[in-house]
Amino acid sequence: MTHVLAIDQGTTSTRAILFDSSLAPVASAQQEFTQHFPDSGWVEHDPADLWSSTVTTCRAAIEKAGIQASDIIAIGITNQRETTLLWDRKTGKPIHNAIVWQDRRTSEMCRSLKADGFEDTVTDRTGLLLDPYFSGTKLAWLLDNVEGARARADAGELAFGTVDTWLVWNLTGGQRHVTDATNAARTMLYDIRKGRWSKSICDRLGIPMSLLPEVRDSASDFGETQSGLFGCPISISGIAGDQQAATVGQACFKPGMLKSTYGTGCFALLNTGDVPIRSNNRLLTTIAYQLDGTPTYALEGSIFIAGAVVQWLRDGLKVIGDAKETQTLAQQADPAQELVLVPAFTGLGAPYWHAECRGAIFGLTRNSGPAELSRAALESVGCQTRDLLEAMRADIGDEMQTVLRVDGGMSASGFTMQYLADIIDAPVDRPKVLETTAMGAAWLAGQHAGLYPAQDEFAKSWELDRRFEPAMSDIARDKKFTAWKRAVRATMEY
Repeated sequence: MTHVLAIDQGTTSTRAILFDSSLAPVASAQQEFTQHFPDSGWVEHDPADLWSSTVTTCRAAIEKAGIQASDIIAIGITNQRETTLLWDRKTGKPIHNAIVWQDRRTSEMCRSLKADGFEDTVTDRTGLLLDPYFSGTKLAWLLDNVEGARARADAGELAFGTVDTWLVWNLTGGQRHVTDATNAARTMLYDIRKGRWSKSICDRLGIPMSLLPEVRDSASDFGETQSGLFGCPISISGIAGDQQAATVGQACFKPGMLKSTYGTGCFALLNTGDVPIRSNNRLLTTIAYQLDGTPTYALEGSIFIAGAVVQWLRDGLKVIGDAKETQTLAQQADPAQELVLVPAFTGLGAPYWHAECRGAIFGLTRNSGPAELSRAALESVGCQTRDLLEAMRADIGDEMQTVLRVDGGMSASGFTMQYLADIIDAPVDRPKVLETTAMGAAWLAGQHAGLYPAQDEFAKSWELDRRFEPAMSDIARDKKFTAWKRAVRATMEY
């Protein structure tokens, strides 16, 4: 048993990656699935798509690797966080589509709870803010808006879960209703200091605690897959939300270490050790990972739109045919045109937390075209990251390291990473293995199963592919970022 299978269930696609005994990726498969937008600001997934794409990609990766399921010692799962599912405990059938983390339908509910002064309680218990981003109000919406849901929940007939819980339920044939501490910490229902579900928050939102899964360490026994799925049972031994898994995969085990992942959104996590630091700058306090019953905490800045802005250029505006075109186009853009794109398609995340504002483009001329739009789109990612890092530094000062470790699909773009280094005025380190999210899940599972080494040895295996050093002048940097801040203010005031 020399392999670990990592399931990386993301917002727009599902991937399965097999890692060998030295934690090298040896085979992978990926499958996109449909995004559903039933109303303005609403985003849903068909739960059947999440499950079927997981099984399909796992089987394909095993076949590509030329191994048997009996060669796999463990499965690790990493997943899009906050996405909310509710299903029948007996049949396993969802009662509604999954409500995706980007969804803003509970904005009014959050405003009402804030007006009642409830946000301080939420932040004190969970480290989060009252925002539609998190699972709690999504779950409350389902109970209030799906016919019969509340009565069935009160009767103990329903089960709630984030995507990891949904996958484990199906992988184990409904035998395990579990999650890990990192995913629980994103629900707005979990007390991250006491390590348990918060009854006071559940009561306020009208959520029966019988709906909630068991919370375990990120490396733990989560059950075994049904033998018919892959040929024999496989232990599920690791789970972490995607950004926490990337933090592990980047070996950010020491306080002060910082990583930023560029996928559909962008998420920067700063390890704060065994201390949950409450932000004064509207960042989130969360659990980076939990091992041996002990949580390691982090400050997190969440950007809702990063890679999704490139998808918008491709699928919405149709000005590009492939995401890779944006780098070439950006390099060809007219330097005299200073477009600023604020990609608030589903509101703004940290540090603004403005759920109602929507995207805007400033500085358009008749000569603006795909090249200028591409550059503005890629630059928006760097500017949003600087917003996060400035808030983090204001919270913890010199304890934060200056080097930013990056991963995710957009980190492959040299243009984007160079602009990032320029606008934050700090080195940006890109590792040789960009699949750090899947690697983090694999390490959690494989370490628990006894295949992979402990933290210190694993951290030594991290390898640098390229360091991007800042090369922009102070004058140019200040001009760029001032224009960005002005554009954000105008977008929020519109």
